[in-house]
Amino acid sequence: MCSTTYTVSGMTCGHCVSSVTEEVAQIAGVSSVDVDLATGQVTVTSENELDRVQVQRAVEEAGYQLAG
Repeated sequence: MCSTTYTVSGMTCGHCVSSVTEEVAQIAGVSSVDVDLATGQVTVTSENELDRVQVQRAVEEAGYQLAG
């Protein structure tokens, strides 16, 4: 298992958290997504290391931006 933490900007409410969680969870190999609204941290646990571009696209599809 591999766990990576990303920072997402633009999230302001529970709906934001749900949207990001739903989109990122659809990436192949993802087993869990934990979003901390207060810090903007999104921790993704997956079978293998994920391509950052895949995560970025999923976050953007939800309407937010991957920071850094």
